[in-house]
Amino acid sequence: MRYLPLTDDDRRAMLATIGVRSVDDLFIDVPDAARLDDLIDLPRHQGELAVERDMSGLAAQSVAAGSVPFFCGAGAYRHHVPATVDHLIQRSEFLTAYTPYQPEIAQGTLQYLYEFQSQVALLTGMEVANASLYDGSTGTAEAVIMANRVTRRKKAVLSGALHPHYAQVVKTTLQYDGSEIVEAPLVSDGQESLADMIDDKTSCVVVQTPDLFGHLHDYAALADAAHAKGALLIIVVTEIVSLGALKSPGDMGADIVVAEGQSLGVGLQFGGPYVGLFATRQKLVRQMPGRVAGETRDAAGKRGYVLTLSTREQHIRREKATSNICTNAGLCSLAFSIHLSLLGESGLQKLAALNHAMASRAADRLATIPGVTVLNDTFFNEFTLQLPVAAAPVVDQLAQQNIIAGVPVSRLVPGQAEDLLLVAVTETTTDEDVEALARALSAIVEGASS
Repeated sequence: MRYLPLTDDDRRAMLATIGVRSVDDLFIDVPDAARLDDLIDLPRHQGELAVERDMSGLAAQSVAAGSVPFFCGAGAYRHHVPATVDHLIQRSEFLTAYTPYQPEIAQGTLQYLYEFQSQVALLTGMEVANASLYDGSTGTAEAVIMANRVTRRKKAVLSGALHPHYAQVVKTTLQYDGSEIVEAPLVSDGQESLADMIDDKTSCVVVQTPDLFGHLHDYAALADAAHAKGALLIIVVTEIVSLGALKSPGDMGADIVVAEGQSLGVGLQFGGPYVGLFATRQKLVRQMPGRVAGETRDAAGKRGYVLTLSTREQHIRREKATSNICTNAGLCSLAFSIHLSLLGESGLQKLAALNHAMASRAADRLATIPGVTVLNDTFFNEFTLQLPVAAAPVVDQLAQQNIIAGVPVSRLVPGQAEDLLLVAVTETTTDEDVEALARALSAIVEGASS
């Protein structure tokens, strides 16, 4: 039997107390397009075996990234995760551990969070990092909120080459607090003049490198321009492996760095859970969202770990909280930390170099296809192809041949850049995969032009 503790009378009384007519009124802020009109089209009542068969059938419709040539990126990247990572995070002391409110019995959890923060700070070139957020997109929204708080302003300038999903999360999160979000036009060539958009009301400028189209940037000059106007520079990194080869955001003058850490230790997993990285300057640490684990000494002089800062709403901070996100991606942050520890500094650099080398070979091969142009002068492991036809139908045709060719830009920005295709190549991509894509794409392009 289903356990339903509330009667119809209970529900009517509760709705009357808060002043709404129905339960549906509680969801009025959710757009109609995102709401279902009826129940999901699934069988209502089945036995366990029948449910298992149905679910297995649904799962079989999905194509695993490792089973076919796979070139999807756009913020989520397929990398090899050592078996050691999954083995360790499934130990019960990690898998079932709860929030470390009592440091005396949570030393292991606090220590790995401390080590994770240290790794993120080193990677990003920043002074302090928190113990993770949900993912890169929500972390970006948190960074803008933090910048508003620090500068006491409410205008954010977003790069036209920022991942559109990240931009949308920023707009959704800040839509009711009076913030002004200014988006630069979509730019696929890596050239934009964001400095001209900064004024005395700007709290922050949000940029990405490698950007949506794979272009690499040094934002040192933009940092100077932002600081001259009293604004902060927020740099977003969606491919964390790139920092094994590229100049760190901290060295470019970033005030806040947000990154998606999925590439290390965390599989694609059909979209989540992922892990948000967040780092900043020491002087801004008390305005940073999330929690910070610190190292200390106990009364006997022994090393120990504690939650140094945790100014969140469930710690009775209420409206003074730096964030209303109530948790961190603890297990994913541990996976990230284990993977990075296994690689070490030299291993990460070699992995980054391998990614770039593989992507460069792939770009050179695809550029030989008549009518196909690689738009990038610089890139890490992802680049943009301009096709002589719309990219989305091409991707669909290639999927029928068991080749997952990449992400059409029009999928991320509907109605725009319909001839552009984002292609990501990592250490998991083989030369045979690239050749299969090149031959199939060449046949489709040639057929469309004839």
